[in-house]
Amino acid sequence: MAGHMKELTKGIFKENPTFIIMLGMCPTLGVTTQVFNAFGMGASVLFVLLGSNMIISALRKVIPDAIRIPAYIVVIASFVTIVEMVLHAYVPAVYDALGVYLPLIVVNCIILGRAEAFANKNTVLDSALDAIGMGIGFTLALSLIAAIREVIGAGTITLLNLSETQRVVITLPGISESPVRVMTLAAGALLLMGYLKAFFNWNTGRKAKGGESA
Repeated sequence: MAGHMKELTKGIFKENPTFIIMLGMCPTLGVTTQVFNAFGMGASVLFVLLGSNMIISALRKVIPDAIRIPAYIVVIASFVTIVEMVLHAYVPAVYDALGVYLPLIVVNCIILGRAEAFANKNTVLDSALDAIGMGIGFTLALSLIAAIREVIGAGTITLLNLSETQRVVITLPGISESPVRVMTLAAGALLLMGYLKAFFNWNTGRKAKGGESA
């Protein structure tokens, strides 16, 4: 039980794919202008990661080594196609906002990395737990970055954006009147990522020193 819990939680904290391993930077910087868009990307990656990890783990003993990467891509692309069709049909605003980053999930380093490094060597259950943990960690990271960028850069928090008539946007008085517009641009995203990465590095180092002292 402890081993399963470790597989589930490592992607959220200890091996967070965004802040610790630094994978999937393109969607991280590209779609985090609104909280709802970030959540949509995170949920999409979680679905694809879970499905592909389980299928690849189940087939790991029958996939020849010579074609394992193409096989992974075929499996991942199948789940990405499902996500694209569902978003296009039911959440067109998110589908349009994610744009090219949605089909690029096929070559997302997080998904390919977990397929090669974990699902290819572990059971279906452990691979599913690994996918859930990594997916949740990625979603939380995107949501945190998007919340900071949207609050500082626009003075709003977008909680729902299904269409022009189905939107829930919280406007923050004061900030919305004098936002820091650079935070909505790529430069602002890079600057924020630098500060957040520095914070997590400092926190990891502090914990490591505390463990050595003990």
